[in-house]
Amino acid sequence: MINLGLQNACDEAIYQLGLDMEDLEEMEEDAGLGNGGLGRLAGTVPRSMFLSVRVCWAAVGSPEQEVEEADDWLRHGNPWEKARPEYMLPVHFYGRVEESKEGSRWVDTQVVLAMPYDTPIPGYMNNTVNTMRLWSARAPNDFNLKDFNVGDYIQAVLDRNLAENISRVLYPNDNFFEGKELRLKQEYFVVAATLQDIIRRFKISKKGSTGPESFDSFPEKVAIQLNDTHPAMAIPELMRVFVDVEKLDWDTAWAITKRTFAYTNHTVLPEALERWPVGLLETLLPRHLQIIYRINQGHLDGIGALFPGDLDRIRRMSLIEEDGGKRVNMAHLCIVGSHAVNGVAEIHSNIIKNDVFRDFSELEPDKFQNKTNGITPRRWLLLCNPGLAELIAEAIGEGYVKDLSQLQKLNELVNDDAFIRDVSNVKQDNKVKFSQYLEKEYKVNINLSSMFDVHVKRIHEYKRQLLNCLHIITMYNRIKKNPKAPFVPRTVIIGGKVCM
Repeated sequence: MINLGLQNACDEAIYQLGLDMEDLEEMEEDAGLGNGGLGRLAGTVPRSMFLSVRVCWAAVGSPEQEVEEADDWLRHGNPWEKARPEYMLPVHFYGRVEESKEGSRWVDTQVVLAMPYDTPIPGYMNNTVNTMRLWSARAPNDFNLKDFNVGDYIQAVLDRNLAENISRVLYPNDNFFEGKELRLKQEYFVVAATLQDIIRRFKISKKGSTGPESFDSFPEKVAIQLNDTHPAMAIPELMRVFVDVEKLDWDTAWAITKRTFAYTNHTVLPEALERWPVGLLETLLPRHLQIIYRINQGHLDGIGALFPGDLDRIRRMSLIEEDGGKRVNMAHLCIVGSHAVNGVAEIHSNIIKNDVFRDFSELEPDKFQNKTNGITPRRWLLLCNPGLAELIAEAIGEGYVKDLSQLQKLNELVNDDAFIRDVSNVKQDNKVKFSQYLEKEYKVNINLSSMFDVHVKRIHEYKRQLLNCLHIITMYNRIKKNPKAPFVPRTVIIGGKVCM
């Protein structure tokens, strides 16, 4: 409604019907596009892309699931999305690789169908509506009648359930082998379906054709941003399609692939940089493992030529780790297969360039960049904080909605007592609304004159909720030790969902 300029009209219409817009908004679930910062970015980037007047497509994977409570955002359906069964695509798993004079063929696979669901995303006041495409896993046959006829009802529905589990929950706990396999299936599922769809659309575009040379302009028409390591299998998958299906030679396919992908690294934590066991890849995606080995060989040959005799550097930069069992380092694969690598803040980008991926930065220094993550002000300001949005618009105009850099104009008002008072009033109004929510939902009363100290992050060791609790204990002990000291009243609010 904000993007279409209909918010005030809709608010008035809903009011005339005796309803409350905020109550209706609470009933509509957010799409579960991912967990934590990756999920926020998945919800923000499409809206930012669609701000400009251009045709963009965003493809995202599966719904969200948390340990403490299932977030079944589709339990009541989604009136904004439309199933597109005419574009259903096959996604292959398992099988084996056949070699012949014509090349490699991935055969005897298990097939899962990817059903696309399209959601329109309007740009902000620009007469442009683009599409976000989500994928849902479907079994190729809903019910195995043969198994049912011989009395094996459980087996008759087992295949369907196993297939549809792929998009039923997001990123299962991977402490167990089954979880790891399902997680890899999820990642490859969305990658394979999306790339097939991209290539289909490219071929029918005005610039596309069906000949072997038709992919020369592919990187000019298609840009794929790898949002952390989860979609890393897109690199070997695109190579498989180019080499095995489209019959491009390896060097041409690799050059096009590298120009197509860019990689955003989100964290320097070891547990967040995925490493998949070679044995699992060999079973689930055997052709892709072959392609990864060949990519790695070319990569290591290049390092050996530049740093002859430096075996330790070759070991550090290899895509295949051999300490404690062979594993594929997906972050290394993303770096090698992309033309640009970025962190999400200046300090983070410097860490990955000078520490975590230092060897790669020394090899290709121009590849590493910084892209500071932002937010979409249409959602996180106009929708979530309308009072502040209106105050800012009165002070500096509405141009900041499309260009956040214009918020710098607020620096000129830091000594304006009237403006500072108005900002304080907006903050106090929001504190009142939040306190009313806490009292209604949790039966908790808080001091409205206190400082609200808010920590909302996923519950995880590295998000430091425990450190925050230790700080609370420290402040409490200080008050007990010196009750007459001039302490500022503080209400500490910690919120978040459990990391998988």
